[in-house]
Amino acid sequence: MSLEDVFGLKGEHALVTGGGSGLGLAVASCFVQAGARVTIVGTNAEKLAKACKTLGPAAGSHVFDVTDTAAAEAFASDVEQKSGRVSILVNNAGNTVKKPLAAMSVEDFNAVMNVHVGGAFALSRAFLPQVSAAKGSILFTASMSSFLGIPNVIGYSAAKSAYVGMVRALATELAPSGVRVNGVAPGWIDTALLRQATAADPERARKINSRIPMGRFGEGADIGWAMTYLASRAAAYVTGHIIVVDGGALHGF
Repeated sequence: MSLEDVFGLKGEHALVTGGGSGLGLAVASCFVQAGARVTIVGTNAEKLAKACKTLGPAAGSHVFDVTDTAAAEAFASDVEQKSGRVSILVNNAGNTVKKPLAAMSVEDFNAVMNVHVGGAFALSRAFLPQVSAAKGSILFTASMSSFLGIPNVIGYSAAKSAYVGMVRALATELAPSGVRVNGVAPGWIDTALLRQATAADPERARKINSRIPMGRFGEGADIGWAMTYLASRAAAYVTGHIIVVDGGALHGF
């Protein structure tokens, strides 16, 4: 078996939520380069169409709001009918509300949990028959806040911490059916959002850089290739784990 067979994704069909931009688009791009067909999902049709042009003919898109959990099974059926069976599901869609606890309402908290946790649960359940038939993978985009205490993002931290439990529980439950479940926890990745945030807050930028032993932000492809590995045959005996891709920040001092 060649390296391309082991580390590639030829013959796979991956669905990436939040795939129209940022890390989701980076993951989709790496999957396409590895030989997979990719379906990106989001709520903005124009953004998805633009992303598909960037990704090329191996990519397609579906408009869907992951918080519409009642429609998840119908959505999964629609994707299978129009684009084929999904063998890799990437739960990447996310949002956040940045407020101190005293200012954060229950509605703010639930708005974040509904996207990350409720949406990922519903889609994992809905696509399980397809992924199981393919002996495929379910992947989650976790976060540094899955492991570190970061102030003013309690909803986001709770949601990303929940991913750790979901990965472990689902990996254990689904292993007998041949489905592997893993995640990637990105460190500070050079995206437009991060650049905007750090430009407006030099002290935050200094603090972030001070705890990254490699001394730089990561790139979207760093996350995409980690996801590609986890979805590939090379990781056939890997399940229940979250790979931290952070330049050493989690363990740096």
